[in-house]
Amino acid sequence: MSRIVVALGGNALGSNPKEQLEIVRKTVKNLVDLVEMGHELIITHGNGPQVGMIFNAMANVDPTTSLDDMPFAECGAMSQGYIGYHLQQAMQAEFQERNMRRRVVTVVSQVEVDKVDPAFKDPTKPIGPFYSETVAKKLARESGTIYKEDAGRGWRRVIASPIPRKICELTTIKKLIEEHNVVITCGGGGIPVIYTEKGYLGVDAVIDKDRTSALLASKINADVLLILTAVDEVKINFNKENEKGLKKITTMEAKQYLEAGEFAKGSMLPKIEACIYFLLHSDKTRAIITSLDKAKEAINGRCGTTIIKGGEENGRY
Repeated sequence: MSRIVVALGGNALGSNPKEQLEIVRKTVKNLVDLVEMGHELIITHGNGPQVGMIFNAMANVDPTTSLDDMPFAECGAMSQGYIGYHLQQAMQAEFQERNMRRRVVTVVSQVEVDKVDPAFKDPTKPIGPFYSETVAKKLARESGTIYKEDAGRGWRRVIASPIPRKICELTTIKKLIEEHNVVITCGGGGIPVIYTEKGYLGVDAVIDKDRTSALLASKINADVLLILTAVDEVKINFNKENEKGLKKITTMEAKQYLEAGEFAKGSMLPKIEACIYFLLHSDKTRAIITSLDKAKEAINGRCGTTIIKGGEENGRY
């Protein structure tokens, strides 16, 4: 059977602890179906609502502490543990229900980024609460952090979204996989760190979780990168009369659709980019994008959008 890196989207989790517990219990049934089929799973996940909740809560514990005093890397680490705990607990219960003797473990993982990544000069990822323009500019002057207007809803602090370069705990992750554990790792794209003479140092940034998932999949020799999102398949001409679902495309065709602007920047685009990266940085031939409920069918080739390697010679993306 296959070694699969499964990247869970936000629809597979929840915005608060109570909601998340309820959603995750349903989520893991689809994941355990894949394990029951004999597949080896490595699970990654987003953390958008969760890390935002932690960031706001921690910053407001002490009324004398501003939001800009709370390190975002620490918030990411907390979200990895919190989400991993819920996934572990729910999977263990599902394994027990099905009389399956399997183990699941979460690795709180750091991901190295380049300190001179261009993203640090032009931060774009909004975090934290909304402010009026006046308050945002005042906070920016006082703290040196950057605020931008967010889709007509107000002003928010923005941080960088650099490219992942190295998964620091990769050796440990590989060992756990070899010992037949289901591994949950690289949550939220990983805790962003830069390398210094004194070791790793956390930085205020958010790494795209699909890109980190692709990096992980290429480094652990995964057979499939399975990105689970809110739709059953990728579409072009989205929400237009000539909308069309894509069943199977090559990496070259995927690049052409990217260049034509077919995919939204904050939605499908990073998922397509991640699939291309995985296929062009490994000797594997298949990446899949589909919904959580269709995961089992998609692995069997009956649903979803499958991207296969093709159209380039010795290409690198």
